[in-house]
Amino acid sequence: MLKGLAITPPILGRISIGKLVEKNGKRLPEKDDQFTLTSQVQSRDGWLLHPLNEELRNGQDGKLRSIPIRLLFNEPDLNFRADYSLFDRTTGRPLCVGNGLTCKRLTEDGIQALPCPSPDGCSLAQGGACKPYGRLNVVIGDDDPLGSFVFRTTGYNSIRTLAARLHYLQAISGDRLACLPLEFRLRGKSTRQSHGTPIFYVDITVRNGLTLEDALLAAKQLEETRQAAGFDQSALDHAARQGFNNGAFEDSEEDTGAIVEEFFPAIEDQPSDVEPKAQPTAPAKPSLGQKLESQATRHNGKPNVQ
Repeated sequence: MLKGLAITPPILGRISIGKLVEKNGKRLPEKDDQFTLTSQVQSRDGWLLHPLNEELRNGQDGKLRSIPIRLLFNEPDLNFRADYSLFDRTTGRPLCVGNGLTCKRLTEDGIQALPCPSPDGCSLAQGGACKPYGRLNVVIGDDDPLGSFVFRTTGYNSIRTLAARLHYLQAISGDRLACLPLEFRLRGKSTRQSHGTPIFYVDITVRNGLTLEDALLAAKQLEETRQAAGFDQSALDHAARQGFNNGAFEDSEEDTGAIVEEFFPAIEDQPSDVEPKAQPTAPAKPSLGQKLESQATRHNGKPNVQ
């Protein structure tokens, strides 16, 4: 195994909830209200659609908002990796990746392990250049049980929801996460802070038409079938963990240019499924009583208490 090269799950295609569009001579990311499955081939007009994209739309009124999936690994953090990431927007190279405690940072002296104060407390992250970045690998269909589609996101809502779901599902299934029949689902919400504008994010649930109990029984049966056939899930998880740890940064340099363009644009251009921060309100005007009290304090040196 080549040292310094992260060995990641084989990729068959991409899952996105947005695309790049041309605006005023610039290619900018634009959010969508549905999933799109693409191949790994990109033309001048964008990513070419994967054949499964049209197949999965049948019966969904043209809007692909749910996808039946399975996961590759029992360990949640192998299926979904999320960290704080800082990319060089000019070269597309990863500069720093951290988890809020420690980070790997590219410096003049090579890659160093340093403390990670998270973006809010890091001088290198000023201007929104560093933000949460998640990658989820899922299996779609039965043609290639070890090939996966990758979903990338920098949305807080998607990252929080996916992390929680995977850990919960692992816990209630008795560590049979890779055997559960699951569904990738697009959800929307709006809040007062978003001014009524829908925010779309990704969730994982048991497959449509199954109860939780049905899914748990199906996972147990699949695990028994795999074990009888000699399938070693623990060994697969171990191999994946070694592969991820073999490199300093997960994303290869041939992919990072497109990743930066789509997920790390200039701060004024980037969309997000993050709820907008509330705008600071102007200080309230003093009441008549407060004005009189202030005047009395200035004249007498003490407040005029009634």
